[in-house]
Amino acid sequence: MTFSQRADPLVRFKSAFFDGLAPHELSHVLSSARQCRYRAGAVVASQGMPANSLYVLARGRARFFFLTPEGHKIVLMWLPVGEVIGGAALQSRLSDYIVSTETVKDCTILVWDKPAIRRLAIRYPRLLDNALNMAAEYFTFYVATHVALTCHTAPQRLAAILVNLAQGIGRKVSKGMELDVTNEELAEAANVTPFTASRLISQWQRRGALVKTRGKILLQSPGKLLLSAA
Repeated sequence: MTFSQRADPLVRFKSAFFDGLAPHELSHVLSSARQCRYRAGAVVASQGMPANSLYVLARGRARFFFLTPEGHKIVLMWLPVGEVIGGAALQSRLSDYIVSTETVKDCTILVWDKPAIRRLAIRYPRLLDNALNMAAEYFTFYVATHVALTCHTAPQRLAAILVNLAQGIGRKVSKGMELDVTNEELAEAANVTPFTASRLISQWQRRGALVKTRGKILLQSPGKLLLSAA
């Protein structure tokens, strides 16, 4: 089984999707969801499938990816707690998921089917406003990524990916921000080869901008990293 439905008490977390809701409104919205637990590596929503459910990540970590017609997997964006998955379910017309979503760690995810989340959005219009704000943030991220891929050098792209990931999914520790990410994942995100990613990360480690261990990166100095990549 890739997931299980649980009757645990509702997980408490912050999400921009719920901004501005009164406590009783938030309680109603949360209690209307199914709370599901997914194992790491599970596909929550698949591109091209009908957008019949909306998900909010309550615990763990996930990411968007896209499969090309040739079967190449392109990792698009890492998702921290609070992010919405499958926002197309809010649309009145029938639509499909544009990208797929997979869990990176074991996750707890709240799930609403399309009729339920649309009823809630009509009753609490702030939900739709928040979803539009989050969609605008995704578009901003896409524009920044496209500009980086078009105009920036490989070191600049990789450094920007590291800094953005640290701000989005990093864990604050005593010596900086810690990331659970591999060289291969960084290479895909920055559109460089794994060899180039490994070489640059080793170079930045010698300069004291970061520390690389197996499956983790400790970003010690974002400023030094960006300066080294310039």
